[in-house]
Amino acid sequence: MDDEARVQDASGARRKPDRNLALEIVRVTESAAIAASRWMGRGDKNAADGAAVDAMRFTLETVAMDGVVVIGEGEKDEAPMLYNGEKVGDGSHPQVDVAVDPIDGTRPTAYGRGGALSVIALAERGTMFDPGPSFYMNKIAVGPEAVGRVSLDASVRENLREVARAKRSSVGELTVIVLDRPRHDALIEEIRSAGARIRLIPDGDVAGAIATAWPESGADVLLGTGGTPEGVIAAAALKGMGGELQGRLAPHDEAERARIVDAGLDPDRVLSHDDLVASDNCFFAATGITTGDFLTGVRYTNVGAITHSLVVRSQSGTVRFISAYHRLEKMRQYHLIDVGPDLPD
Repeated sequence: MDDEARVQDASGARRKPDRNLALEIVRVTESAAIAASRWMGRGDKNAADGAAVDAMRFTLETVAMDGVVVIGEGEKDEAPMLYNGEKVGDGSHPQVDVAVDPIDGTRPTAYGRGGALSVIALAERGTMFDPGPSFYMNKIAVGPEAVGRVSLDASVRENLREVARAKRSSVGELTVIVLDRPRHDALIEEIRSAGARIRLIPDGDVAGAIATAWPESGADVLLGTGGTPEGVIAAAALKGMGGELQGRLAPHDEAERARIVDAGLDPDRVLSHDDLVASDNCFFAATGITTGDFLTGVRYTNVGAITHSLVVRSQSGTVRFISAYHRLEKMRQYHLIDVGPDLPD
């Protein structure tokens, strides 16, 4: 449907995105992933992140949308590119909220470890949760079989029991993904006591949450405290993949709790994925930087780069995997990315 056919209804409801923007924004994550991959294993997180941000912002300008960054690289004074509140896209319809994470897993990228992604999510304007001063949230994420069976108000043991029942398995057959952090020592002991298996990940809880909805990943549940922005991005993906994410804001201290309350947020409320992304028409794209559970990292041949991406649209429930071949000479020609010097003869 073209722009002329997109009209507001009699109530003045906002205009909805009616094309699959995920197929367009995947170009954004492909560019960022290729840029970041040039720094894989070189031990420089800041350089990898900077390259990914530059490439992502450059390509975002070419996407036909009127986007506002709700979740970006920080405030304007702290992050000159992709800052919260920045306008992106070419300014045409549709109007969307944008959440970006140029690298979900900067340390795995910098040190050549697996599971790093470049990710982006879009939703109708005004429907994406703004975490404000909240940096962390307690999370639980599950795949389609266990939707409606878990709760952050329940104990770890109760949740694992419900997931096992939903999947017609035993708790001992479940694999729980947990970020490898000292703050999770008690949580890890609870999971062990319940009898489930644990997969500790060094970074990247967007990828960890998504893995729960992809059967071949072998992951059943994600538990623990991770980034609030990453929770919003993961919620957009899981809405399209049929999974579920719940979160509760986790202030670090009383001062942060006071800032959260002053921002009009309730730190005690359990947020559903519909609270985090209220739209039923959201879009998600991720491209592998380094190889993980369900995406292969960027690979190089004698002519260019090969990327592997996941694209999701919640309205249709469509999940696609896209392999793309990128000729580096063309990317240089159109200044899409600084891909380094020419390959030797």
